[in-house]
Amino acid sequence: MNSKALQTLEYYKIIQKLTTYASSPMGKTRCESLLPSTDLSEIRSLQQQTHDALSRLFKKGGISFGNAKDIRASLKRLEIGSSLSIPELLTICGMLENCARVKSYGRPEQSDTPGDSLTSMFDALEPLTGLSTEIRHCILSEEEISDDASPALKQIRRSMKFSNDKIHTQLNAIVNGSARTYLQDAVVTMRNGRYCIPVKAEYKGQVPGMIHDQSSSGSTLFVEPMAIVKLNNELRELELKEAAEIEVILSTLSALAAQHQETLRYNLENMVELDFIFARASLAMEHNANEPIFNTTGRIHIRQGRHPLIDSRQVVPIDIRLGEDFDLLIVTGPNTGGKTVSLKTAGLLTLMGQAGLHIPALSRSELSVFTEVYADIGDEQSIEQSLSTFSSHMTNVVSFLAHADDRSLVLFDELGAGTDPTEGAALAISILSYLHGKGIRTMATTHYSELKVYALSTPGVENACCEFDVETLQPTYRLLIGIPGKSNAFAISGKLGLPDFIIQDARQRISEEDTSFEDVISNLEETRKTVEKEQMELQKYKEEIAQLKLQLEEKTEKLSQRREKMIRDANEEAHAVLREAKEYADQTIKQFQKFEKDSPTIQKMEKERQQLREKMKKAEKKMAMQTDPAHISTLKPSDLHPGDTVKIMSLNLKGTVSTLPDAKGNLFVQAGIMRTKTNISDLKLMDEEVIRAPGMKRTGSGKVKMQKSASVSTEINLLGKTVDEAIAELDKYLDDAYIAHVPSVRIVHGKGTGALRRGVHNYLKRQKHVSSYRLGEFGEGDAGVTIVEFK
Repeated sequence: MNSKALQTLEYYKIIQKLTTYASSPMGKTRCESLLPSTDLSEIRSLQQQTHDALSRLFKKGGISFGNAKDIRASLKRLEIGSSLSIPELLTICGMLENCARVKSYGRPEQSDTPGDSLTSMFDALEPLTGLSTEIRHCILSEEEISDDASPALKQIRRSMKFSNDKIHTQLNAIVNGSARTYLQDAVVTMRNGRYCIPVKAEYKGQVPGMIHDQSSSGSTLFVEPMAIVKLNNELRELELKEAAEIEVILSTLSALAAQHQETLRYNLENMVELDFIFARASLAMEHNANEPIFNTTGRIHIRQGRHPLIDSRQVVPIDIRLGEDFDLLIVTGPNTGGKTVSLKTAGLLTLMGQAGLHIPALSRSELSVFTEVYADIGDEQSIEQSLSTFSSHMTNVVSFLAHADDRSLVLFDELGAGTDPTEGAALAISILSYLHGKGIRTMATTHYSELKVYALSTPGVENACCEFDVETLQPTYRLLIGIPGKSNAFAISGKLGLPDFIIQDARQRISEEDTSFEDVISNLEETRKTVEKEQMELQKYKEEIAQLKLQLEEKTEKLSQRREKMIRDANEEAHAVLREAKEYADQTIKQFQKFEKDSPTIQKMEKERQQLREKMKKAEKKMAMQTDPAHISTLKPSDLHPGDTVKIMSLNLKGTVSTLPDAKGNLFVQAGIMRTKTNISDLKLMDEEVIRAPGMKRTGSGKVKMQKSASVSTEINLLGKTVDEAIAELDKYLDDAYIAHVPSVRIVHGKGTGALRRGVHNYLKRQKHVSSYRLGEFGEGDAGVTIVEFK
């Protein structure tokens, strides 16, 4: 893939973003070297890896490969038999420990979970736990080897500690003894790796020993007393032995690592490759990207594609099609309308897809494998670059024509611009005709009306435009394929304040054919907007209908379930009644058999028959689900009002009138949660005799009149009463207040010992018609008052 196209389409900016997601130095280097591939099998393999890594990120979260540092130089030293340094061994250890974490991350959650394209890479990792454990055991940090690294090292360091203690003991005796007056300071210091004391220069003869250094002023000499020279020599010998033993330990660890050179090398390569793959997946997650479908037929169908370098909150998704019904797409429209962004989106998403990166578009978007992508995008349309000349454009075009073939994608921005419009348009048509004749997939942006006509009159060539709202002077950035764009130069100029006489003069200077063509485009645009608006409304109606259908199905299902429950309950009750009747019959037969033997009196038999008749009446009442034969409805439509309580005789159910009867006497009755349609002839007006509340009076029509509602106070005073007296009075008061529809009341019980308040609260807890209660606030009576809210 030519580097100019990669630069022009800003492919390297995508690579820079990709690099930030790699956690290891070698992984970042691997990302930086990523280039688009032209091998379909390789592209599909890369895309599958990205897809599988993205799935793992969604399921398990991220994983770091930061310790996968470059150990290739260390491996080369092991190959020739050299020993590694402490930092090198720690780097190998860190890589192996990270390798163990990555391998654990790659294990499936369940043993029967099918693998993916990354499973073999995870399985092939060898953490070499024994090697990493041994390195950690021997090396504590880059500056420290553990005492337990070897028995010899432990013994040497024990001897060094003993020697150090002896030296400090003797030096402290000298410093704090008779030589104290000869010293500059009563301290022990080190010079050239040996313990010394600071002696004043004028007393150097009073402290025998070896002079190792002097102060900058010359007034202080650092003397190693003769009494500890031997001890210092012994300590120095032990230090040399320690260094030698450390070399032996490092050599042993290096030899152990050398046994696994190939495994270490493969682990490194595998970790870097996994880091690279998961970086691609992380980039896809950021852009909400999807895996494209690839073909080799030159067909592009990007569904709701978004340019990845534009802020996701501002970018407008676009649909791009090319290579199926047409292989040349000419995009027209005003400046700043999004033509160049559409061009760059098609080119950049193609490069990203061929590099194994998911593209920011909807799933099932299609891309084709191109061997080359050529892009001549005007610098004046670029985000960062400066103006280019007509000559530079033509230089690019010449190069494209010389090398492009039917497996190339060619992108032109403002083809033919920068010269005489007539010549530029003719040149642009000739260039596009040549590419179209060779079957090369091409996208071009232009302002020339001649190219719009060329697209309309040439098979395999299609117009497109970027929508522009003339009213707001703002582009919508939507790409509309099949519709030529209008420049809108006059409309935009008028909105910006250009005088009308100048615009009218300009209109007269363009040809009648051009004016007619622009009017046709304008009419097409208006028609398209109208059709789109109608389609949106139609879609909205479809969604509403679907919602209503769903609600109706749910309601029907609930009614069906209730009906089945009612039938089931009725069957169970009927079965119980029949069983009871059978028991009565059996008992009766036994009784009559007993009568045959005992010869009872007529009175006794009549008494038994009367008891049996009473039991049969009770059984008949339980089975009475049919209409009372004695009931003959005399109700008239004027007798019923919404809210009246009625009985549906055929169902033996009580309900409330919801609607007035129609001309045929049909009306709706609400029975519980079920709304039933019935006829007035099947209804009986009910008096709710079960209601026995104070202040209520039943009228002849079944209506309730409130008599006490006006006299019920919103406050009751319980001060001075016992708990039992207060509760009895409170019970009657709350019933009156609730029936009178008083929303809330105030109970005055005082503070005192709190016994009356607790009794009132315990009583209120058990009242079903009480919604809530609370102590009064400041200004309401504080803790001496309780405020009650009814349901």
